[in-house]
Amino acid sequence: MSFFNKMERKYGRYAIHNLMNYIVILYAVGMLIQQLNPHFYEQYLALDAPAILRGQVWRIVTFMIIPPYGDLLSNLLMTYLYYSLGTTLERVWGAFRFNVYFFMGVIGHVLAAFVGYFVFGQIWLLSTKYLNLSLFFAFATTFPDLQFLLYFIVPIKAKWLGAIYGVSIVWGFIGGNTAVRCAIAMSLLNYIIFFLMTRNYNKVNPREIKRKQEFKTQAKILPQGKTRHKCAVCGRTEKDGDNLEFRYCSKCEGNYEYCQDHLYTHQHVTGQNPDQLN
Repeated sequence: MSFFNKMERKYGRYAIHNLMNYIVILYAVGMLIQQLNPHFYEQYLALDAPAILRGQVWRIVTFMIIPPYGDLLSNLLMTYLYYSLGTTLERVWGAFRFNVYFFMGVIGHVLAAFVGYFVFGQIWLLSTKYLNLSLFFAFATTFPDLQFLLYFIVPIKAKWLGAIYGVSIVWGFIGGNTAVRCAIAMSLLNYIIFFLMTRNYNKVNPREIKRKQEFKTQAKILPQGKTRHKCAVCGRTEKDGDNLEFRYCSKCEGNYEYCQDHLYTHQHVTGQNPDQLN
């Protein structure tokens, strides 16, 4: 993590803020092209390694405009989903780290296209499928207990939905040929590299484990009826659920604590005005 802290201090000013806004605009253009002329994308915009070598370098960027699905309704729903995931990750990680993660995925796709051409002699017109999946894996790793409504009905935690997607990718990796395996590995390389480089290894540090155990012991010593945490928006405390998590917001003026449902959705408090909470 210290590596990224140094990089952010040095290059953070170059980060693209609200990156997912621009990605959604690209997807909107891609959906329009799908409806008007589906072959235009493959002819002039797709990630075609030989065409790039012939001078069509814009394909390195324009391949991202195509949504991962063929029908309009699925594309609209999934674009909204990935927009929500991406913007949440940017709020939590910061613009610089999110930019690094996203563009590492883009670079991985470009490298996969060239590996396919030079090593296997094939032209891989990679879509944004794995790029979007890498966003979901990052979200599921960051918020493992957040629930989704599968098919708008079945509640399922992000970590289990991520595991389902992960199993499907592993199955495709095992059952696919060498070219498919290479494409999957290179396309998801951003997830592997980023989390290996930013992982917090204090979780396995004996001193850190002892400190957490001591804190939990002290946390139990509270006056009867008192609570240690309380959400400034909904008023819930740790007594309202064993899985509830509480955090302080660094952007609010004052000591305002929020549950996981309101940490990223509340209106920031400025000038000590509690009316801004709702």
